[in-house]
Amino acid sequence: MNAVVFAVFLMVALSLIRVNIVIALIISSVAGGLVGGLGLTETVQVFTGGLGGGAAIALNYAMLGAFAVTISKSGITDVLANKVISKINSSRATDNSSQLGSRSELWLKSVLLSCILFAAIASQNLVPVHIAFIPILIPPLLHVMASLQLDRRAVACLITFGLTATYMLLPVGFGKIFLNTILHQNLIDNGLNVQVGELPLVMAIPVFGMFLGLLFALFFSYRKPRQYSIEKILQAEPESITINNKHLVTALIAVVVALTSQLYTDSVIIGSLMGLIVFVIGGVLRVDESQDVFSKGVMIMGVFGFIMISAAGFAEVLKATNAIDNLVNSTVSLIGDNKLLAATLMLLTGLLITMGIGSSFSTIPNIASIYIPLAIGFGFSPLATAAIVGTAAALGDAGSPASDSTLGPTSGLNVDGQHDHIWDTVVPTFLHFNIPLIGFGVLAAAIL
Repeated sequence: MNAVVFAVFLMVALSLIRVNIVIALIISSVAGGLVGGLGLTETVQVFTGGLGGGAAIALNYAMLGAFAVTISKSGITDVLANKVISKINSSRATDNSSQLGSRSELWLKSVLLSCILFAAIASQNLVPVHIAFIPILIPPLLHVMASLQLDRRAVACLITFGLTATYMLLPVGFGKIFLNTILHQNLIDNGLNVQVGELPLVMAIPVFGMFLGLLFALFFSYRKPRQYSIEKILQAEPESITINNKHLVTALIAVVVALTSQLYTDSVIIGSLMGLIVFVIGGVLRVDESQDVFSKGVMIMGVFGFIMISAAGFAEVLKATNAIDNLVNSTVSLIGDNKLLAATLMLLTGLLITMGIGSSFSTIPNIASIYIPLAIGFGFSPLATAAIVGTAAALGDAGSPASDSTLGPTSGLNVDGQHDHIWDTVVPTFLHFNIPLIGFGVLAAAIL
């Protein structure tokens, strides 16, 4: 049994039976190391040594949580939420009905989902803050979602699509890093002559598969109304916050300062810190409240930080076993002369590797040097090879329990404890995105 296959399947199985993901990652790391021949002592040493790779991300999450708590305290996002809820109530009064499905409510749903999708897309390029917008924007909108009886699994799919498909398709912001810096550079370094401008067209085929998966999630899988407890939402996000115009202005300034600082320093930590300083100067946050705010921020986002720390150790163990190379070589021996089978198995192997490493950006360097000569040997064109490598790397992002693309949506949708990370985010995104990605990735390899 290959260590990567064993460890990833064990992690997924433990997660599906609701074992805490951090515990699942630790158990799977030890099991993967033992299967990979490292021994218990060496496995523990490698896992512990790899934890530092996730420390910066964990602190990012904690500071981001504190900033989100303070923004919520200012009431700026509640202004929008209250206006939308008022619109819902007035439309129901006009219709003399409390039932969903009126044209006005359908329009509100469409506008709400469109705004969330736009925010997710913009977070990758126009305002490249990645998942930082989620714990700020989404929690105050839970009131609106509950009033509309909107299934949060649909929202999770929407956000993950915006985060993942955008960097796969648009060569701006994070997409520029993925397509131009990482994917194109690795293709060139391994002897593949592909123009950088061709990559968005190549990746458009698998992204179209993701788009079809999103439509299926919105209009079929999760279109039915779903009830959520308003009481639990109000405990996490009180609706009766006193609106202070000075605080609203301060919040706007803090967001601009935080964004500018983050873009200038390339650090979420510094950006959040500068935003908190503005809140203190503006009177929204007292200095003696900073401890409470940070503690609440850790409560909201800390668990995701620990997941990323554990995932870093997990990935380090898998790399130390050399099981990634062995997995690819084992895949080659199964292929024979069937090109479609070759593309399918390479994509499935990429799915396992990315779910183990937790990042598509980190997966490409691990598979490119093996996949590219292999694809060329099977007679795939340069563009088809690029599609296989790019899609194989992106596959796990949409369905890994330890990926930013799944942890991010959960961080906003589960502030009231009514959205399970595995069953309400990971499983829906895996089913609706990874399956069509494999299918359309194979299609891209066949027609390019």
